[in-house]
Amino acid sequence: MPFSVAIIGAGPSGFYTAEALRRSSLDFRIDLIEGLPTPFGLIRFGVAPDHQSTKRVARSYERTAQDEAVGYFGNVEVGRDIGLEELRGLYDAVVVAIGAPLDRELKIPGGDKAGVYGSATFVGWYNGHPDHRDLAPDLNTESVAIIGNGNVALDIARVLVKTPAEMATTDLPDYAGAVLHSAPVRDVHLIGRRGPLESKFTNVELREMARLEDCLPLVDPGQVPDGPAADADEREQRLQAKNLDTLRSFAGLDAAGKSKRVHFRFFNRPVEVLGGNQVEALRLEKTRVEDGHAVGTGETFDLPCGAVVAAIGTKAQPLEGLPFDQSKGVVTNRHGRVDRGLYVVGWARRGPTGVIGTNKPDAEEIAAHIEADLADAGGGFGAKASLARKTGRPALEDLLDQRGVNWISYDGWKVIEAAEVEAAEPGMPRKKLIRIAEMLAVLDGAGPAPRQRSD
Repeated sequence: MPFSVAIIGAGPSGFYTAEALRRSSLDFRIDLIEGLPTPFGLIRFGVAPDHQSTKRVARSYERTAQDEAVGYFGNVEVGRDIGLEELRGLYDAVVVAIGAPLDRELKIPGGDKAGVYGSATFVGWYNGHPDHRDLAPDLNTESVAIIGNGNVALDIARVLVKTPAEMATTDLPDYAGAVLHSAPVRDVHLIGRRGPLESKFTNVELREMARLEDCLPLVDPGQVPDGPAADADEREQRLQAKNLDTLRSFAGLDAAGKSKRVHFRFFNRPVEVLGGNQVEALRLEKTRVEDGHAVGTGETFDLPCGAVVAAIGTKAQPLEGLPFDQSKGVVTNRHGRVDRGLYVVGWARRGPTGVIGTNKPDAEEIAAHIEADLADAGGGFGAKASLARKTGRPALEDLLDQRGVNWISYDGWKVIEAAEVEAAEPGMPRKKLIRIAEMLAVLDGAGPAPRQRSD
């Protein structure tokens, strides 16, 4: 009888963990439990709609999901439909792979004004996440400030300034396109507390800013150092040098015919959002970098803008029964172990760092922990554990059916996906179904939700 493992979350870290367990020397039956009907998490709702090549990584997840040892339970929310402790009672091991979907607050005066948006919420809105469909951001402004110097900030800036033609081959939802393409936004300001050397842009994304059809990237040449940091390691120096070269190249771009601007504003620290109930400006303090930290100079200026997007990081969503580090926004753990038979992986373990592929070695480490702990029956915590295998999938199916939970199998998701592809305009990869009710209606129209019960 195989060991049963439940993975809470069907995003990259969840799928990488399932794949690593499939390659294990032990026999595992693995179930991915996802709160939405749709799998892939960050790939579907975090990666920018104009980065379809990045989304192709889901093809490898597809192979994992279609393995007979792997089950998918979509539209099942842990904490609502089933408790964490209940899952632990059904499975030999439970892996928390819930990501870091919640925005960190902009903790400056005025940070709660209308027109201030967290990046996860804003990105979720233009990516068609059901939880953020109704955000309705007010972009009736010529100027938007984005706080952050990472790839998420670049994504948001790019989506704000791209033309309808540039977005025609993406899966940008119609409602988001209607707002973005009618907005009078002309200037987007990327605000960084520190300088180019400390920015977290990847060079591939930074170079994209030079290829925008109707937008010119601008940077103050005086803020771009001649070379990388002397105290950085060799790899970091190479990355820094590439970014510095790219930033310097912006000065030579042709501005003719470009109606929009993205301003890279380094050495600026937001200190207050100004206005009445609505954002009217962002007060910034000029900074300098000392020992890697931004130090205020006391000199401030006001940047007029009608919207602020804070790309300052995200945090995990606490689950009942799960120890949580509020200050770090992650699940409390020791090298991925939380308790006997309970593990955490990905951003919920270490915070929102790295790129999608960064989750792969992390998942492989957790899979190795699980294999070792179950093989020696010690659970990794020095306590004797029972060698009896838990029921896993059949017990979960029975419990969900008894509670009337309308869970969706992977076959059910494929029906939803087919409907999205069929509805797409020529050139688009899909036309996303946004509301959960819409997704379930597609399955209703196809007959009973396709399922492959284990019994």
